[in-house]
Amino acid sequence: MSSTQRATFGGGCFWCTEAAMKELEGVTSVTSGYAGGHAENPTYQQVCSGTTGHAEVVQVEYDPDVIGYDDLLEVFFATHDPTQLNRQGPDVGTQYRSIVLYHDDEQRRLAESYIEALDEEYDDEVVTELEPLEEFYEAEEYHQDYFEKNPNDAYCRMHAAPKVEKVREKFEAKVHRT
Repeated sequence: MSSTQRATFGGGCFWCTEAAMKELEGVTSVTSGYAGGHAENPTYQQVCSGTTGHAEVVQVEYDPDVIGYDDLLEVFFATHDPTQLNRQGPDVGTQYRSIVLYHDDEQRRLAESYIEALDEEYDDEVVTELEPLEEFYEAEEYHQDYFEKNPNDAYCRMHAAPKVEKVREKFEAKVHRT
């Protein structure tokens, strides 16, 4: 049995990214949180103010023998628009920026290559930031598993549910078997 690895991504509201990543076979946990900023132990209200520099992110724990980091990158980029600067859909602000926070040089190299290739596919420039993960702060408990706990929430129905469906359809071979 191999040990798990971690990946950290921000692509808009963490509820949506968390819900999409939880669909994948080999993903053992997904935790919503904050990273990429300068304040210690930020709260949701502080992050939403845009003054902490943090992005809403998810930390994905996965089994590399089942799913690779490159697969996670593919799903991450397929479930948000990496050409939108500081926004995703109705969510606007630096806390909703597209960002990959790498854990090691291999993740940095893979993400760099993926972003370069992706840049060729879009008419607009890919604005996804690529930074080393310095600190991850877990979000408040009510943000964890939000889509699972609130499937009828209007925001979830309009924004998270379509991303989950996209993952189920586009990445069928990589989705949990139920």
